[in-house]
Amino acid sequence: MTDFGPENGAVPSRSPETPAVFEVSKKPKKNKFALGCAMLASLTSILLGYDFGVMSGAIMFIQDDLRISDVRIEILVGVLNLYCIVGAIAAGKVADWIGRRYTLVLANVIIFVGSLLMGFSVNYAFLMVGRFVAGIGVGFAIMSAVLYNAEISPASSRGFLTSFPEVCINVGILFGYVSNYGFSKLPLSLGWRLMLGIGAIPSAFLVFAVLAMPESPRWLVMQGRLDEAKIVLEKTLDTKEEAQLRLNDIKEAAGIPQDCTGDDVVPNRSHGKGVWRELFLHPTPSVKHVVICAVGIHFFQQSSGVDAVVLYSPRIFEKAGITSSNDKLLATVAVGFVKTIFILVATFFLDKVGRRALLLFSVGGMVASLAALGFSLTIINHSETKIPWAIALCITMVLAFVAFFAVGMGPVTGVYISEIFPLRLRALGVSMGVAVNRVTSGVIAMTFISLYEAITIGGAFFLFAGIASVGWVFFYVCLPETRGKTLEETEKLFGKLVGWREVAKKMKEANANGTTNGQIPLENK
Repeated sequence: MTDFGPENGAVPSRSPETPAVFEVSKKPKKNKFALGCAMLASLTSILLGYDFGVMSGAIMFIQDDLRISDVRIEILVGVLNLYCIVGAIAAGKVADWIGRRYTLVLANVIIFVGSLLMGFSVNYAFLMVGRFVAGIGVGFAIMSAVLYNAEISPASSRGFLTSFPEVCINVGILFGYVSNYGFSKLPLSLGWRLMLGIGAIPSAFLVFAVLAMPESPRWLVMQGRLDEAKIVLEKTLDTKEEAQLRLNDIKEAAGIPQDCTGDDVVPNRSHGKGVWRELFLHPTPSVKHVVICAVGIHFFQQSSGVDAVVLYSPRIFEKAGITSSNDKLLATVAVGFVKTIFILVATFFLDKVGRRALLLFSVGGMVASLAALGFSLTIINHSETKIPWAIALCITMVLAFVAFFAVGMGPVTGVYISEIFPLRLRALGVSMGVAVNRVTSGVIAMTFISLYEAITIGGAFFLFAGIASVGWVFFYVCLPETRGKTLEETEKLFGKLVGWREVAKKMKEANANGTTNGQIPLENK
């Protein structure tokens, strides 16, 4: 992270409550402070990825050691997602109460405890308790990392910075796969416990690292701490003039008069009161459009079967004809490596190509690779002998699927949902989206084995391909492009579920003329 102190002898003004960490140089270095903050916030997401990745291989050893059935394995693997719902919903309220930064600290504390409980598990019941605690922490981590990054990032690089949590999830998955391979050489009862328990180490480090970050400027404004918010904005944006303009936008979105100073503002202590009513019971056309898009993008991300591939890669490769445990784990490491490489590629295109174009390209590739994967597994399933080309096609399509997912669908989901909710609804809106994501993921993870036993494994992937096809149509029709717009401008794109293109065209013309800076009047606002 950049130097926090004043540079060139400049002495910035700040309120008495503002920590020295917020001191601003006269000429802040472009985006480096925001980059450092986003990276620290996103590191918490590694723990979610690690848990997913490590469990895919650990279940082989857990099943052998604890002598549990496939049904119990499904529950063990998928139930973390359902526990995440509790954490994500709670995190939305906590983030409005104590702030985004301390919510991240709390997430790491909870994950630390959960990892230790899983590592010291003596039976299945003890292991499930550890999964419950870790799941609460993971729900906190997903929601708070995405929310913090969206609110700390400049519009010009928000896609890049807000995609960091997804990058870290994929890095964590890869670490989990590598941990499976490395600890698999140890005695059976020790190996899987080390695989699960070692996740406590990074969470302990992150508890202290996150405290070096500033609070979100938007949360500070909502608390009436305008001076501190302005200082953070000056550190995370390119110029002080841009920081002042952004501060004005945030004050307007928060319902604070522009002539108010920090001493004049009554802090917002509602902590989400009335937000659920505004989201679901009496939404405006704009909010209704946002909620539909948020629910849809999270649902289709997970119902396309990505967690079935991530969590059950060894079983998929076994169905493809790979019988050696060592070979299955090595093939799974390749899945994690490809997924990580392509998520890194995606971060550089989010702010150049745009969310919408990248999403449509990604989902189109996912549909094709899922269909080909279903075809290859069906051929293998109906053959009594090994068919080398079908096995090769199966492995290739698994890698192609995770690559297409990582280059668009994976990172765009988190970025997009963090951009589209109005300020007053953002924390609980993001937590609602994460809850939908985890419910869908949990259902897929907890039913995949039963599903492929009922309709064959090839049939399962044909089903996922069909769902992804419906998702592509939904994204094409309903989702506006948000690239390059401030969070406050983004609100104006929503309100007409299938007629948003007209609004986007007017906004583009207004910006091109330089007359309204995108602030066009909308009938439904």
